[in-house]
Amino acid sequence: MTHISLKHAALATLGWLVCTVAANAEVLQVGPTRKITSLAVAAVVAKSGDTVEVDAGTYTADVAIWSQSNLTVRAVGGRVRLLALGAAAEGKGIWVVRGGAFAVQGFDFVGAKVADKNGAGIRFEKGQLSIKDCTFTGNENGILTSGDKDAELLIENSEFGNNGFGDGYSHNLYVGAIKKLTVTGSDFHHAKVGHLLKSRAAENHIFYNRLTDETGGRASYELEFPNGGLAYVVGNHIQQGSQTENPTLISFGAEGYKWPRNELYLVGNTLADDRPSNGKWLAVRTDPGAKPVNLVVKALNNVLVGTGELGAGITAPQVAGNGGAVGTGGAAGAGDVAGARPFVLDIRNNINVDWDVFVQASRQDYRLKNPASPPLKPLLPGTANGVDLTPKREYVHPRQTRGVMALNLHRFSKSHPSAAWPLPYWPCWPPAQGGSIFLVLGARYSF
Repeated sequence: MTHISLKHAALATLGWLVCTVAANAEVLQVGPTRKITSLAVAAVVAKSGDTVEVDAGTYTADVAIWSQSNLTVRAVGGRVRLLALGAAAEGKGIWVVRGGAFAVQGFDFVGAKVADKNGAGIRFEKGQLSIKDCTFTGNENGILTSGDKDAELLIENSEFGNNGFGDGYSHNLYVGAIKKLTVTGSDFHHAKVGHLLKSRAAENHIFYNRLTDETGGRASYELEFPNGGLAYVVGNHIQQGSQTENPTLISFGAEGYKWPRNELYLVGNTLADDRPSNGKWLAVRTDPGAKPVNLVVKALNNVLVGTGELGAGITAPQVAGNGGAVGTGGAAGAGDVAGARPFVLDIRNNINVDWDVFVQASRQDYRLKNPASPPLKPLLPGTANGVDLTPKREYVHPRQTRGVMALNLHRFSKSHPSAAWPLPYWPCWPPAQGGSIFLVLGARYSF
């Protein structure tokens, strides 16, 4: 008699299911001349594993609810523009997504408005949502997520502009207490009073993006993590406009820490403050009411376009009842108050520069006129929790990234011990064939 373990039987069953789904998967075509003429109908008839291809054009009041898994919805022949015009799926937004893995590419979500002032281009409630090459314009929220603890959101090469009701409670991107948010190569601008990007996620990877108020912008925070969590903010260009109603660019823990680990890594970004006075680069809440558990704040190799120190005003947390500091900057150790939770504050090698060192700062073009001026000496950022903090790509406008070549800093420093570190360093400038060299200090930004 042949004996088959439960594990092998389960694997065999899973393999059969995958093959069955793949074999039954279809490509559904949607468009004015197709059998399926609307997204609303496609969302009803599509099965898990299918691909939905939508002909380029404008679709008005065509709202949909997607609950499938392993579904791809993509534009073909050009962009697909979805105009809400007062319509909303379940009174929530243009699309409601609550399935498994779901990917969308090439769509423009425009004008979602609902009674509770939270109309979203996409209301994401459950699953793993991947957004690529999409735009969100004039909605009350660009994307609004639930707080599902297993949900994950990935955004690539997309644009969020002019979203928000205008009351400060809705934002270009508003992410709830989900498992993970990843954003790369994307452009956030002109939020209506709310934030450019607000995330309550447990883990956040914000790499190589452009978050800018620009002329006329009145966003509040450019980037906020109100409940802490893990936040890796690397190689971004973040600019606060002169008309902002909030003096702070980046905020961490303002509404209290809800996660067991709360760590902010701010590395290799270019931060620009157009506010005439009293601007603040970074706010970190450390009072007892915030319950700052396992708090780490590391800011290295950032270029500051404006005045003031990056770590100004950040103090060690106080322990309720004894008034003692939890840490003193650097790793928590023997000097900490008994029973206090660890606190690490590591803010080093962040340099202030003048506006005139850039090609055209007034248009958010932060390329250096002279790569050797000012001389910069970046530190090796290393890794955190297995995440490499050395920038490997750069933002390229509009909404894309490209790879960059990083010099081996250790090897170079051994052979050039007294050398200044220009950003970028390269014997011929600019690099041949439109390439660029990036030395982990400040975000490169290309047009």
